[in-house]
Amino acid sequence: MQRRLATAAATTAAILALVDIPVNALPNANASVSDTDTSALTEIAEDYFQQRANMLTSNAPTDRFAATPVKTTRTMAAETQDDLAALIAKGDRYQEVDGGYTKAQVDVSLTESTVSGQKATLRLTEHTRLYLPFTQEEIDDGAPEYEEESLPHTVTFTKAEDGSWLLASDEADVEAGGPTPTTQVSAVDVEPETTDGGGKADEDEGSKEGSSSTTPTGGTETGSGLVKPAATASYNYSKMEHYANQYWDDHNPAFRTYSGNDCTNFLSQIMRAGGWHNAGVSIAQRSSNKVWFYGSSAITTSYTWGGAENWYWFAVKHSKRTKVLRSVWDMLTTDVLQADWNRNGVIDHSMFVTKKYRGVPYLTYHTTDTHNKSLKKILSDAPRAFYYAHRT
Repeated sequence: MQRRLATAAATTAAILALVDIPVNALPNANASVSDTDTSALTEIAEDYFQQRANMLTSNAPTDRFAATPVKTTRTMAAETQDDLAALIAKGDRYQEVDGGYTKAQVDVSLTESTVSGQKATLRLTEHTRLYLPFTQEEIDDGAPEYEEESLPHTVTFTKAEDGSWLLASDEADVEAGGPTPTTQVSAVDVEPETTDGGGKADEDEGSKEGSSSTTPTGGTETGSGLVKPAATASYNYSKMEHYANQYWDDHNPAFRTYSGNDCTNFLSQIMRAGGWHNAGVSIAQRSSNKVWFYGSSAITTSYTWGGAENWYWFAVKHSKRTKVLRSVWDMLTTDVLQADWNRNGVIDHSMFVTKKYRGVPYLTYHTTDTHNKSLKKILSDAPRAFYYAHRT
C-alpha cells in the first residue's frame, strides 16, 4: 500500500477555490477503468483532505497545494463551505489555548475502489500530521513534534459533462464515544456501548469518586514520568508507553478491534503490556466488574476489558490498580484519562498519556486513532465533560 505525501498551510483562497468549482479536469477522463483512474481519484481526495487540514494551521507558506483547487459538485461545494469555515474557527481556538498548529501534512492509503460508469466510490484512510509550535531544541527536550490522526473515509465521485471527475461526497468514519477528530467539526456523538465492548455490570457499584478538576495548576513538569508512584504495584511503564506509541494507528493483530468503540480495548492492551494480569477467567462472570480478562472471542472477554465504564470500576474499586487524581493536570506519562461527555454518570471514553511537556499531558487513543493530542485542546473541545484522571 503506497502513500503519497502533501504539505501545505491554511489559506482562505482554498475555500474560495473549492466553492467556485474551478476546472481541474483529469487527463483521459473518459478512458475505461484503470489504475490510472483510481490513482487520479485518490489524488483528488488527498487534495481535499489537505485543504481541510490546512484550515487548522496558522502559517501559510506558498506551495502548489495552496493554489490547487479541488473540483467538486455544486452540492458538495455548498455543504463544504461551512465545514471549512468551522475548521478555521477551530484552528483559531486551538491557537489561543496552546499555540495551535504550524502546518499540516496529509497522506492517504487506499483500501478499496469501485468505479462503474459515471460514478466511483473509494474507501481510504486519511493520515494527518499537525505540527506543533515547538522549536527543535524543545523537541529534543521532550516536546511532541506533531499530533497525528488516522481516519477512514468513504468518498464518492461523479463525472461532469466534460468527462472530468467531480468529488461528490465525503463521509468520515467517525466512531461514537470518542472526541471529534481534529480534522472534523461534528459534535461528539455518544452511543451506548455494546455487550462486545462493555455493558451494565451484574452488581450495583454505588457512586464514583468525584471527577478530577480541570482547573490549571500552573505546573511545568517535563519528561516521560516513567519513574512515578504507582497506585498499588510496580508496572513496566516504559512498555506501556512503547505499546501505545507503536499501536495507536497500526492495530496489534493479536487483538480484536471493537468496531465503533475501541478506546478501552486499546487501553487494556496497553495495561497488559505493562504488567497487568488477568483477574478471574470465568466466562460466567464476564459481566462482573470484579474481573478483567481477554478471550479468543467477545463472549469470552470481560466487560471490563473493552467497556470504559466497566474498566473504571475494576481499576479503581475492585483491583485498586489505579486511583483517581484530584486534577487532570497531575497526570504523568502512562497515566489514564477517562471522559463522561454528557455528564450522565456513565464514562464514554478512555485515553492514555504518551507525553507530558511543560505541565501539559498529551493523549493517545483509539476512536478515532489519535496520537499526542494536547489535553488543552481536548478540554477546549469538551469543556463541560466530567473527567477522571487515573494514576496507573
